Amino acid sequence: MARGKRYNNLREKIDRSKLYSVEEAAGLVKELANAKFDETVEAHFRLGVDPRKSDQNVRGTVALPHGTGKTVRVVAITQGENIASAEAAGADFAGGADIIEKIQGGWFDFDAVVATPDMMAQVGGKLGRVLGPKGLLPNPKAGTVGPNIAEIVTALKSGQIEFRADKTGVVHAPIGKASFDADKLSENLKALKSALEAAKPEASKGTYLRTLFLTSTMGPSIRVSV
Repeated sequence: MARGKRYNNLREKIDRSKLYSVEEAAGLVKELANAKFDETVEAHFRLGVDPRKSDQNVRGTVALPHGTGKTVRVVAITQGENIASAEAAGADFAGGADIIEKIQGGWFDFDAVVATPDMMAQVGGKLGRVLGPKGLLPNPKAGTVGPNIAEIVTALKSGQIEFRADKTGVVHAPIGKASFDADKLSENLKALKSALEAAKPEASKGTYLRTLFLTSTMGPSIRVSV
């Protein structure tokens, strides 16, 4: 793939033979993020798992100590007093059948959908084919379904993210913005790493955390020691 002059100049600033420490990589990724917008910083972990086997799936959530730097628009699908609880916790939209109908009509002005268990039959039945392909269908494993809707909303608004290994065994996850201080990026990355270690499947053998790269939206990747 051909790269532009800007990208190649940035790439020359990276020692490709070196494994950078988390702190070094966090500082360097900030230096290389010189686009005209606040680039997202992402971590890419290659895991020693076989995603084709159900007992080696890796999925979970982690509360990044400094958030992602992104404002998350949350929809809460619930009923009764839980609607007011979700709104008080910061949900941008909250409701029951009315929200479901609105989404069925093609409304997608949100980033995350959460729900209480008593609404999941309707959510799954009516919105499964709509939200599923977008990765937005509420799921207990993703921390987006539970009886305490206020707690779920608060976690998402304060920087909780979901991670999961793709079909090649790689986890891609945002850990902040290039405008973050390097120490905040480092702490977020360490929190994600700890969550991945905690989610290690028992069936995984050999080296689990194989490689880690840090990159910004428009910048080259930096290999980090794991």
